[in-house]
Amino acid sequence: MLRKRMINSFLILSLTGLIIFYFPNWVYLLLAVFLIILALKEFFGIIESKGIFTYKYLGIIAGSLIPVVIYLNLGEGYPDVEPLFIIIACLFTFVLQFARRGEVKDHVISIAVTLLALFYISWFLSFFIKIKFLPGGEKLVVYLVLVTKIADVAAYFVGSYIGKHNLIPRISPKKTVEGTVGALIASILLALFIKGLIKISFNHALILGIMLGVTGQVGDLAESLIKRDCGVKDSGMSLSGFGGVLDMMDSLLFTTPIFYFYVKLFILK
Repeated sequence: MLRKRMINSFLILSLTGLIIFYFPNWVYLLLAVFLIILALKEFFGIIESKGIFTYKYLGIIAGSLIPVVIYLNLGEGYPDVEPLFIIIACLFTFVLQFARRGEVKDHVISIAVTLLALFYISWFLSFFIKIKFLPGGEKLVVYLVLVTKIADVAAYFVGSYIGKHNLIPRISPKKTVEGTVGALIASILLALFIKGLIKISFNHALILGIMLGVTGQVGDLAESLIKRDCGVKDSGMSLSGFGGVLDMMDSLLFTTPIFYFYVKLFILK
């Protein structure tokens, strides 16, 4: 399992790096859309395993169009209709509820789950598009991914070898306090070590290391909470050694928008 993880991690990071630096922006968009579609499909599959009705096709179609709308604005100069598009997607979620026949008692749950997928997965991950179009966006994306994912690596190894105290066993039995602390330390150290990549100060790197280390672990736990509640171990089987795409990207769901706003507000001001 460890060998598969290492091989797949190397291949994924290599392919992503090539696309970020050497391919046109529309290829980067296609990669983002592809991953978002797979993550949405896995998310709706998890929810439906609990017997909850979802509008997965609406969710997948609308969710895949959110990054496209953002790209058309930032990359092609089209009007910014991102907020309007999200509002329309929310509107259609309610309209589809009106069309359901028979005695249905789970309207609120179905609406809530569909909208959660649009925001939690599609919109949050679409911030990768926004980061790419910031000044020095390619290096910002690399910095974000490395600092976030090093925490996952550290949590796995530290938790496996010296982890003794469970963090929140009712949500994730395998996560330990030691692994979480190791993840945070790893994020901070790497954020400081590669701060020259995006030319930021020591203080900014320290803050980003702490912020990404903490929110990345929260993202991991958030997905574990959803899977635990639905009685699912992995979000899917798309990636050997990882489980599903959502399992691979869960720690990035919160770090990506938070990183974007921090850079916009405090670094590029």
